Amino acid sequence: MTTLDGLPPLREVIRAAGLSAKKSLGQNFLLDLNLTRRIARAAGPLAGVSVVEVGPGPGGLTRALLMEGADKVVAIERDERCLGPLEDIAAAYPGRLEIVGADAREVDYQALPIRGPARLVANLPYSVGTPLLIRWLKNDPWPPWFDSLVLMFQREVADRIVAAPGGKDYGRLAVVSQWRTDSRIVFSLPPDAFTPKPKVASAVVKLVPRAHPEPPCDIGMLEQVTAASFGQRRKMLRASLKQITPDPEKLLTELGLDPRARAETLQIADFCRIANELAKG
Repeated sequence: MTTLDGLPPLREVIRAAGLSAKKSLGQNFLLDLNLTRRIARAAGPLAGVSVVEVGPGPGGLTRALLMEGADKVVAIERDERCLGPLEDIAAAYPGRLEIVGADAREVDYQALPIRGPARLVANLPYSVGTPLLIRWLKNDPWPPWFDSLVLMFQREVADRIVAAPGGKDYGRLAVVSQWRTDSRIVFSLPPDAFTPKPKVASAVVKLVPRAHPEPPCDIGMLEQVTAASFGQRRKMLRASLKQITPDPEKLLTELGLDPRARAETLQIADFCRIANELAKG
């Protein structure tokens, strides 16, 4: 039995390779080709586009990206057990799939063999999703080497990425993500879409880089400010910011901000203003 791309169904591939999802790697395989193609289509038209995929596993999303017309897919996979199935896909799509056996957290993305417009598409392992996103959002220079990110996270992480000020999900991740990108949840997936079935729902998020994030500020300083501000959410800003500035009350008052406010009430632009003031030294 073969599928639309002439390759065996993913369940057969997994069985033949003796694969089982490793909890230590945060693996949950997505086997439904209709769902993986839906993720691929969320990245927009792929003709002439290079796609970087992180954590392809046995290649379900990889196959979908190639079927949807990606000019080239660079798949980064640290699990050596998955390299054989990925090589089979590469043979079925000559010259269009390059496999990089490496830990995605250690890869120099700007040195990857990509050409033309590049997109990053991934069913991210739950254990490394947030650190990888932060790394990509901190890319220097900006605008980055990718023109969009289409990433699957646990639903709770997705909610934190797109959260608005004032809510419990609003925090560092929302501030950094929304300052540098336009971000939205594209669709959600239930636990039973995966093998093995996780305990939580998942969601696909699309993030499109802003060429010139407003207001301008230093991403490193913005991270420091949000880390301090949200590190102890129940504290007023005049207390939480003491770890990075000696007189936060004076600084906040001069910026027209209430020193008694809590971090979740501030707008993204407010955090940028604080970061800019602190950057002056």
